[in-house]
Amino acid sequence: MKISLNWLKEYLDFDLPAVDKLVDQIGSQLAAVESVVDLGKKYQGIVVARVVKCEPHPDADRLHVCKIDDGGKVQSVARDENGFVQVVCGAPKVRAGLTVVWIPPGAIVPDSFDKDVLTIESREIRGQTSHGMLASPKELSLSEDHEGLLELDENVQPGAAFGETYGLNDYIIDLENKMFTHRPDCFGVLGVAREVAGISTQAFKNPDWYQLKPTFPAIESEALKLDIKNELPDVVPRFCAAIMDGVEVKASPSWLQSRLSCLGVRPINNVVDLTNYYMLLTGQPLHAYDYDKVVRLSDNDQATALVARYPSAGENLRLLGGKEIELREKTIIIATNKQAIGIGGIMGGSETEVDSNTKRIIIECANFDMYSVRRASMAYGLFTDAATRFTKGQSPLQNPVVLAKITADLRQAAGAKVASPLLDNNHLTEELLAGGSVHPPVSVSVDFINSRLGLKLSSEEIRKLLENVLFSADQTGEEMTIKAPFWRTDIESAEDVVEEVGRLYGYDKLPLELPRRDLTPAPKDRLLTAKAAIRAKLAKAGASEVLNYSFVHGNLLDKVGQDRSKALKIANALSPDLQYYRLSLVPSLLDRVHANIKAGFSKFALFEIGKTHTLERPATEDGLPVEDEITALVVAADDKMQKKETAYYLARKYLVNLVGQELDFKPILADTPTFAIMQPYLPGRSALVSLRNGGKFLGIIGEFKAEVADKLKMPKYCAGFEIDTAVLSEAWGQQKVYSPLPKYPKVEQDISLKVPSGLAYQELYEFLWTKIRQEKPENTLIVFGPLDIYQREDDKDHKQISFRLNIASYEKTLTAEVVNAFLDRLSALAGEKYGAERL
Repeated sequence: MKISLNWLKEYLDFDLPAVDKLVDQIGSQLAAVESVVDLGKKYQGIVVARVVKCEPHPDADRLHVCKIDDGGKVQSVARDENGFVQVVCGAPKVRAGLTVVWIPPGAIVPDSFDKDVLTIESREIRGQTSHGMLASPKELSLSEDHEGLLELDENVQPGAAFGETYGLNDYIIDLENKMFTHRPDCFGVLGVAREVAGISTQAFKNPDWYQLKPTFPAIESEALKLDIKNELPDVVPRFCAAIMDGVEVKASPSWLQSRLSCLGVRPINNVVDLTNYYMLLTGQPLHAYDYDKVVRLSDNDQATALVARYPSAGENLRLLGGKEIELREKTIIIATNKQAIGIGGIMGGSETEVDSNTKRIIIECANFDMYSVRRASMAYGLFTDAATRFTKGQSPLQNPVVLAKITADLRQAAGAKVASPLLDNNHLTEELLAGGSVHPPVSVSVDFINSRLGLKLSSEEIRKLLENVLFSADQTGEEMTIKAPFWRTDIESAEDVVEEVGRLYGYDKLPLELPRRDLTPAPKDRLLTAKAAIRAKLAKAGASEVLNYSFVHGNLLDKVGQDRSKALKIANALSPDLQYYRLSLVPSLLDRVHANIKAGFSKFALFEIGKTHTLERPATEDGLPVEDEITALVVAADDKMQKKETAYYLARKYLVNLVGQELDFKPILADTPTFAIMQPYLPGRSALVSLRNGGKFLGIIGEFKAEVADKLKMPKYCAGFEIDTAVLSEAWGQQKVYSPLPKYPKVEQDISLKVPSGLAYQELYEFLWTKIRQEKPENTLIVFGPLDIYQREDDKDHKQISFRLNIASYEKTLTAEVVNAFLDRLSALAGEKYGAERL
């Protein structure tokens, strides 16, 4: 947001401090200052001159030899007997009597000031000496026009300093836009001037024309017809317009061109330049349409209209500058009753552009929903000055104020006549219009303000600070009723008033007192602590952590069998590859397996801790999707490696080691009801996991379907799990029972059972573990786990499952006979239950 210091001073009736002090004050109480440019240096030494004689160059058809009068201002330059200076000029319209800008020898061409600096010298051109040059608007860095000279008003005296005469001896202060996210009024010079007065403890007075209920000029010519139709009152709360006849479109006066150029806006013509001028002044964008072109693009059977609506399917628009776009749904467009002619709040169309042939115009001053404008701006890549302001949420009470002013000014600047009343398609509430403020008044006590700022301001001091920036403040006892002016959209609560008082008073003036605080350590966040522990455990076990995006391409969901309709789709994705929120973490890890195998890693484990989102579960009370905290791991090995165990059991080792508690595994069969997280897993070789203590569902573990492996180019040896981090954290948070290690040596024995091939390992394990706890010798500690599963090729009806038992007593050294007897008892129980045979 660029601010001209000279323009700022026009609205302040007190002397400002030196530029460096003003910048410090603005930076501490209003907005961060990104840069300060001394514009006067660009125009140093450049003067106004009058062409007194102009003759064709004797040796060049397109050049002229001119004599100019600079009032004798420039020293050390050759002059003729009349005191005039000779300059050779190539501009086709140069002639005697013109008042022009002369860049004398030794001065810098302004357009080169920030690039490769070009310093003008006296030199011969085809045998004629030229002392300096007569400048075009392009060379003066005022516009892109380099075809002709900048012609000045004749009443400017030769020898006058060009920069000083036209307000170019200026400082341009560039303020950080993000500081004004909730302050659309500060996207105009008038708003910043008001704030500078406030932080300087000076009362600000609005210009006479900037009042809530302006006087709109009366109709001066034959009234022209125009209907304003608004099909989108929710996103276009106010749409104002006016028609003007007899417009003379021409170049703007030099003062207006220089003012716009100083702030980086290219001058075009007097009509467009005035719309930009008042946008820069008030923060309210405007747009001018050629009325006759609008009529031509309207349906002849209906009245001429400006319509705010959404586009039809396949509808296109040619923008200013010639670029043609296909309009997207939910884009606010301005149209005739026949076709689109502009994008609301962003840019107009080329087919209704004001040009040198325009005689009648429509001036539009509307209010658009900030979120709709931002979406459209991002979608089309159009980041115009208007869009920048509309995305901050302009006050709808300001529209007729600015429209009335520019209408009055166009009568002077373009000889135009008012040809319609103020057209105001207004969907604001009567309460809002009558109240004169975007939000209702706020009640706040003096004590409330002082207690939060640490100050002891009186009610009079608070009132003075607020009234300086045109708030109204009424007091009843200790309670103050604060009403914001019509251009402020950010004052909704007592805290907003506190912030306003603190900023105007100066946060740097607040007392420097350390806050009182309790030294009791804050309790640790259980979930964060659990995540750190998960990382440490899995990393110690040899797994590598992966950080993936929370979004995936829809193709990845398809490859693992997950339904896209169950995933949240991103309306404005960062990339075409990041379309959907993840339903689970495992697909992202599986997508990394092939790349790691290809990179030469023959065996590895990858894990990730993140969040998932799904539409399968109802939203929270505030309508937001539920976020699940998830931990996922995938193990994989190259097909060329010799593996001693199946991938499932390696993943299970990681899981059991991670959880550290007894788990229940329920096999997933072909008829088990499925949900999104289960889709990649292979029924019969995967299981649902629950905590044995409490029975809470923890997650899923297993190997993956062959079609998933094929689509993602995964090896055969691959398995993984996905568990609820919050459930694991809660389980870890429960009180743990400490079991001391026995001081007597342990005895290690293996037991192999021949069982029917249809018996699931988990079922046998659960049976044996239950019997172990029931039948074990007293005062012993037992560790029991899988060792091997084997099936002979010549016996398809049976398989062999081996377990390893570690047992130790707290009272004595156990003998092999005692342990063998215990294992015999287990074998007998397994034989009775499943027909198992001990090998």
